[in-house]
Amino acid sequence: MDARYAIGIDLGTTQSVVAYADLERELMPLELLSVPQLLASSTVGVQNTLPSFLYLATDGEVASGSCALPWPGTEQHVTGEWARQRSAEVPTRTVVAAKSWLGHRRVDRHQPILPWQAPEGVPKISPVLAQRRYLEHLKAAWDAAHPEAPLDEQFVVLTVPASFDASARELTREAALAAGLPDDLVLLEEPQAAVYAWLADRGEQWRQDLGEDDRLLVADIGGGTTDFSLIGVEAEGGELNLRRLAVGDHLLVGGDNMDLTLAHLAQAEFATRGVEVDAWQSVALWHACRQAKESLLRTGGPETHAVSVLGRGSRLIGGTISVSLERDRVGSTLVDGFFPFCGLDEAQQRHRGSGFMEVGLPFESDAAITRHLAHFLHRHQERPSHVLFNGGVLKSDALQHRLLSVLGSWFDDTPQPLVGEPDLDHAVARGAAFYGASKARGGIRIRGGVARSYYLGIESAGLAIPGAPRPLRALCVVPKGMEEGSEVAVPGGGVGLVVGEPASFRFFSSTVREGDSVGQVLDRWQPEELVETDSLEAHLPSSTEGSSEVVPVTFESRITELGVFELWCASTETDQEWKMEFSVRDAVARS
Repeated sequence: MDARYAIGIDLGTTQSVVAYADLERELMPLELLSVPQLLASSTVGVQNTLPSFLYLATDGEVASGSCALPWPGTEQHVTGEWARQRSAEVPTRTVVAAKSWLGHRRVDRHQPILPWQAPEGVPKISPVLAQRRYLEHLKAAWDAAHPEAPLDEQFVVLTVPASFDASARELTREAALAAGLPDDLVLLEEPQAAVYAWLADRGEQWRQDLGEDDRLLVADIGGGTTDFSLIGVEAEGGELNLRRLAVGDHLLVGGDNMDLTLAHLAQAEFATRGVEVDAWQSVALWHACRQAKESLLRTGGPETHAVSVLGRGSRLIGGTISVSLERDRVGSTLVDGFFPFCGLDEAQQRHRGSGFMEVGLPFESDAAITRHLAHFLHRHQERPSHVLFNGGVLKSDALQHRLLSVLGSWFDDTPQPLVGEPDLDHAVARGAAFYGASKARGGIRIRGGVARSYYLGIESAGLAIPGAPRPLRALCVVPKGMEEGSEVAVPGGGVGLVVGEPASFRFFSSTVREGDSVGQVLDRWQPEELVETDSLEAHLPSSTEGSSEVVPVTFESRITELGVFELWCASTETDQEWKMEFSVRDAVARS
């Protein structure tokens, strides 16, 4: 059965959105799905977004029916607006930033580790399961609204950060399939989705807005993360086309940092009144400051905004304590703190306060987003001519103006914001739906292939030295820009595959090495050039039962139409083959 709808899902760090286009309609307007969810205990309402928070309800709350939704589900795992509210009230039972954990390669994302550092007695879930629960909620909301066209029969486009490597993408896909999304779902980079939303609004007019050799900087600053991408404009056969040129790192700095900054301001105000805010109130204050930030930074916003938290102690039970934050102070604190003027070649500040650090998410130690942007542009030696803003943080005119001013201080001509009025909260989902519709009917596509090159770590042969590992070389098996739906044989030989016993296979990736070709072997590299992705622990079957050996192999790399990277290893002596994918616990053998 052919899909009736193209559905775009923005599985965001702080909120998720579903947009869709009816493929049976000629004009295919993009619409948003209203998502039923708990707005409070036992209170169901609808919103256009599903906050990406998951509350682990108590047995008593489940038994009382206060977590019930209009459809059967896992009531122990409450997602959405009420879960967001509970993150301030009961932070130890609330999962936040599951998406950031999904991209954190130094933890096992299949293990129940969230809420991070929750006390004994609190149940935990894995980052993969948390993402699955959000998608299950969105699927149930869609199926309830469109029973005649269930989501698993539609053309679904799910967005991921451009900076996600193959491992994090495969984990996202794993969560999606477990949630009941269709097997042929497509993964699309979020900055590209934002560009597609702009293309949907501008139509063919975009070819007058951008010209040949223009460079478009997509600045995506959301609640928990910041991502940068560069899109180039090329002329081919008299037509203008778009190509993704570069992607930045997945930076854990964004609106949440700003909210925490305002919470510190408010806490200082409380201290001047002799009120000491405890740890529990500090978390609540952090979440209360989100609304203050949005209110004070918007054009025409109030001069002051009160933030309140519940009182503690016998004299304040049932009451609240409040202070007012001033618009000018909040603006200067956030603008100068997160978007300071700096040089284009100025490095990020990586000062550490202690030689010991708590294990957790790799939050950026430098909150200056402009320094991260300078590093991105300097590393890729690109000069943007235009800027597309995306993410809730950049709804603020003050922050947009400062970012443009900083860019203007780096270049003779200040990059110009794209014409139009983008919907920054919903652009990624809308763009994903537009991309799906364009793919189904034919339309413009941003080219560029995979955003990074991939390498296989190969241990060098040689005499063993006590206490010293053998040198490692890196074999390029996927060049940057390799297109989806293509495959390539990796030239070369002399590589053996360990089978019949447990082994660890190491993979690396790079967003900055531009000229490496498939089959190229690197004997040395700078630490910032290659980043190790998840190693694959696998016990590959041997052709002889119970024996272990090193089998000479050749390699073939494939990037599927769905954007999944597969590495096939073929024996040069028999017809046996093995397939390796990222983020699967066991390699899959193909006979």
